[in-house]
Order: sequence, then structure tokens, then C-alpha cells
Amino acid sequence: MDQERSIYGAMAGNFIRPRLAALLLLFTVVAVASLQITTKAAFPRWSVLSGSAGLTSESPNDVVLASNDDDPRSCSGFFEGAPRRKVVKSIADFGGVGDGNTSNTETFRLAIRYLKRFGDRGGSQLNVPRGRWLTGSFNLTSNFTLFLEDGAVILGSQDPDEWPIIEPLPSYGRGRERLGGRHISLIHGHGLTNVVITGQNGTIDGQGKMWWELWWNRTLKYTRGHLLELMNSHNILISNLTLLNSPFWTIHPIYCSNVVIKNMTILAPLNAPNTDGIDPDSSTNVCIEDCYIESGDDLVAVKSGWDHYGISMARPSSNIIVRKVSGTTPTCSGVGIGSEMSGGVSNVTIEDMHIWDSAAGVRIKLDKGRGGYIANISISNIKMERVKIPIRFSSGSNDHPDKGWDPNAIPKVKGIYLSNVISLNSTKAPQLKGIEGALFEEICFKNFTMLGLLKSTAWQCELVSGYANEVFPMPCPELQNSGSLLCS
Repeated sequence: MDQERSIYGAMAGNFIRPRLAALLLLFTVVAVASLQITTKAAFPRWSVLSGSAGLTSESPNDVVLASNDDDPRSCSGFFEGAPRRKVVKSIADFGGVGDGNTSNTETFRLAIRYLKRFGDRGGSQLNVPRGRWLTGSFNLTSNFTLFLEDGAVILGSQDPDEWPIIEPLPSYGRGRERLGGRHISLIHGHGLTNVVITGQNGTIDGQGKMWWELWWNRTLKYTRGHLLELMNSHNILISNLTLLNSPFWTIHPIYCSNVVIKNMTILAPLNAPNTDGIDPDSSTNVCIEDCYIESGDDLVAVKSGWDHYGISMARPSSNIIVRKVSGTTPTCSGVGIGSEMSGGVSNVTIEDMHIWDSAAGVRIKLDKGRGGYIANISISNIKMERVKIPIRFSSGSNDHPDKGWDPNAIPKVKGIYLSNVISLNSTKAPQLKGIEGALFEEICFKNFTMLGLLKSTAWQCELVSGYANEVFPMPCPELQNSGSLLCS
């Protein structure tokens, strides 16, 4: 309620404006904000369900997504469900020691090699019980569940040699930070199907400070590993866990399909470099829902490859849903699209988000040389508080993998639809800056309100074209076109 009072207080403070139009507009905002605040419980709630035969409550074995209503926006169809696993083992069965000091790297690898044999015979599950389980990187297998019980903590090894070097991603051509290969993720999978990573809010802690210091000190030899990366995989559920202190991006599904990431808490120090929360990359049918994220980079970033490597591979990200995500990032955005988007990004829905104390709410990042396209992006029901720039379209950092990039590869942007957005106490108006030679088209703002801006603060628009309806304060002239039904 205190948060709601602060919202209404901010609104009420603006009613001193004498103009009737402004009064009517702000009255409408109050009504819309009230509706958004009081109807959150109407959205579907999904849960991990467990079978009972031969199982305890600490080791559920049937994992499906269940919705309590028929909301047409439900992502439940993205994950096809996982049947009861035939074989269930504990990491302790393989000699694991959860004292926080003993290395379990070979134990995890041995356990999964053993359980892999049951992939085509009913599948398998590895339980991690209460304790602190230190390990280096290990690979998952298909038809498999990794389940962290209450009080279970997987700790990332502090020995870089336990994060082996692997080949760069073909859509990047090299490590994202350094030339050559890259460190494998702590938990990794390649070419998998029907994988569940879940638990009773168990924790995976990458202990990333060692890696951040290598980056800060400029002594990093290879690109840092992610906390969790799945490649070329299908039918994935990641849910009900806390992920901490990733060395680099936290969850990275790449070249994947049918991925659900739900009920996750993702935390890193707000100054930890490049600790993105969730980065769907060249993937399709991805749902990110009910997640809380604090990080030193974007909470969610949609990507699809880097310059000529991404263009050549042509693996777009499409059918991405980001819903009911909340959090803060002081240097980056709640949701970013790009800057690596050379394979294309389309059909992205971003809705029911709450972002505060962040550099940007939603940012689209592009550069010359990226090529690709961004199309059909829907952004709605967003609440921002003390977000410096609510909406920002801009070039990235003009970074390229090597000298092979084409300066004539200009990205195309068409169809960005924003509605029911309220921003409180931002310091700047939206900045919408296209790229020369590539006009941003069909940018639509509807019911978009910013309160607390200085009167002298103006929108900044360059090389964009679009429409606005019920927008306060007045948008830039480039968005005041008439005769379109896009924003009606």
C-alpha cells in the first residue's frame, strides 16, 4: 500500500495544473493505474506438480505447467511437460559431499554420465539435497531433471580450469569479450530435449567475483562463462530456483525452442559487469514469467547473433514473451533488444512489468553493421519508478567482432507498439534515435504517461516515424502523424 500511496501522491501533486485537458488526462491515468494495480491476481498462476507413487515431497517427479484459467496469453503450451522419470538418484549416492569445500566436479559428471543411459528408458532425475555442493562445470543430458531441494546450494568452482574452454558460438564468431573460445557455463547442455531444472527454491551460486575482478583488471584471457546455458535444445523448463552471482550472463538459451523460465529469482551486485538476467538468443517460443531480477546489466535481453556471423547464420529470435518480470539495474534496462540482433528479432511481447531505479525501462540497441531486423514488438502495462530514460532507441557501443563487418548492413525496425505505460519521476523523456539510412517506422505510443519530469524536458527523436495517442507530455513531432489506426 505504501507504494500505491506514493503513486497516487505523485499524481495528485500534478493536479495543480490549471488546464482542463491536463486535468482530464491525469484523471484517466489515475483510473488506468488503479486498474493495473488491483487486477494483478487475475493472471494465471502455474506450478510444478508432483506425482505421489514412490516419491517424497522433496523429489517431485512429474513436472508440468498448470494454469488455473484459460487466459489466452498463457505460455503453458510452450513447454510440453515431462513424464515421471524412471530413475531418481541423489548426488550423495555417487559420493558427493555438501560441505562447501570438497570439489564435486567429477561427482556431478559421473552422476550424469550414469543417468544418461536411462534417457531412452524413461528418463532420469538427479536430486541435490540440503548442503553446499562445490563444483566446476558439468553437462546435462536429455530426458532429465536436475532438482535442488530446500537448502541445496550449488557453488561454482573458483578454479578457472574447472570451467573448460569451448568453441565460440557460430553466430558470434568469437568470444563475446575476448578473441578465440570461451569458458563453458557452470551448468551446460547441448542438443538436448525434455530437460527440467527446478527445485524448492534451491540456489545456484556462480561465485562470480573472481571473474568480475579479472574483467575489471583487464586480465581476462577468455570470455567468461554463463551460469546456465543450453544450446540447440528443445522443450526446456527452468523454474523455482534462486540464481546468484553469475560470472557473465545468467541464463542463456541459444538456438533453442520451447523454453519456459518461470518463478526465478536472479541476483547479482548492481555493479557486477555484464550479469544480464535472462538472454534468449536466436531462439523461438520462449516464455519468461514471474521472475525477480537485480543485476549489473539488462534484466532481460533478446539477441540473435553478432554482425556478419549472425547475418550468415540467420537464426532469429521470435515468439518471445516476457511477462510479470520486476527488478532493477542501475546501468542498463529492464528489457533490451540487441545490441546483437543480426539474425533478426520479431514477435516479442513484453507486458505487466515493474522496473525501478534503472537507467532505462525498455531499450532497443542497434548499430551499423548489425543488419537483421526488429519487427512486431508489443510493450504494454509497464510501471516504472525513478527510471532515468523510460524508452530508449539508440545505437550500441559501436563494437564489432572483427574487421569483417559490413558498414552497409543496416538493421530494419518496423512495428514497435507501446501502450498503458506509466513512468514516475524519470529524469529524461524518451530518446528515439534511429540510424541513418534506416528509418524506424510504425512506432506507436498509446496511453503513455510520464509524471515528475521538469517542464523543460523534451522528447528526443531522430530518424523515426510513428503515431501517438493519449501521450503526456506531448511527444516529438515525428510521432504526431495522423490518419493511422495503429494507435486507435
